[in-house]
Amino acid sequence: MRKLTDQEMETISEAAAVAAEKYIFSKISKKEVLDMEVRVEFLEEDVLDVDVEVELFLDELSQAEDSLADEAAEAALEEIDRQVEKLSE
Repeated sequence: MRKLTDQEMETISEAAAVAAEKYIFSKISKKEVLDMEVRVEFLEEDVLDVDVEVELFLDELSQAEDSLADEAAEAALEEIDRQVEKLSE
């Protein structure tokens, strides 16, 4: 695979963040989320390697599962796969 441009990486990162947010808000109310941070890191060497980390700060009354942030990161990775696949066509 070719090396991604800065613009492509930015577009993919934004799509990943949106996917993570959509996943989170499909599971819990927006009112439960005090803050959230989605980090996407591209590590390009011979192959594309992407690291996604989702950090959630929830209201103390939230009933959200502890695994929600990890599940949202997985949703973001799936979106990254779709975006990279589109670029490869």
